[in-house]
Amino acid sequence: MSASRSTSGKNITFHLPRRSLMIAGIAFGVGIALFLVVWLSSRNDEFYKAGPAATPQQVAEIEPLPEPLPAAAGSSDMPDAKAPPAGEDAPQLVETAPPAPPAAAPAPVAEAAPAAAAAGDRPQPIAEQSPPPSYPPAALRRGDSGSVVVRVDVDATGYPSNVTIIQRSGSRDLDRAAAEAVRRWRFHPAQSNGQPVPGSIEVPFDFKPQ
Repeated sequence: MSASRSTSGKNITFHLPRRSLMIAGIAFGVGIALFLVVWLSSRNDEFYKAGPAATPQQVAEIEPLPEPLPAAAGSSDMPDAKAPPAGEDAPQLVETAPPAPPAAAPAPVAEAAPAAAAAGDRPQPIAEQSPPPSYPPAALRRGDSGSVVVRVDVDATGYPSNVTIIQRSGSRDLDRAAAEAVRRWRFHPAQSNGQPVPGSIEVPFDFKPQ
């Protein structure tokens, strides 16, 4: 007996990798996008094309302005300039310098009234180290003036040890200015038997606003 062989049909199926399918889909989409871009660009170029240039006959001709008329006598309301008569010089512009500003008024100061020559038993202020007091601004605004007499006690080294106002001017600012100025003075001390000793002296001041 011959053995019968049954042949069963086989279906052949090809399976593509998923990565290949994704790449093919992306390539297809990119191709579609490029096509749309090229198509839109061509339409924009046709839209923005300039029309035909205007012919020279279509350009309006500009007529030149007429030449100005020559000036005639009496055409202007302004009077004609007349030359100066013979023998007379033409007027000239003379520049004058501005007047000098007025000199500033000297600042008011307090002057030390002249005192009688002191004997050797009294201290003497050193001229280079005894400046006069400055006029207080508040008293100057009020117009205060007057005389102040200050008694200063000087030690054996020539420094003031005590300052007392024995005559007031009626202005507290003037009295204070005189006392503070004398406290900064330096003196030649009094002498006794050729030796420096403590002593006192009275210093008058006159405050007069100038």
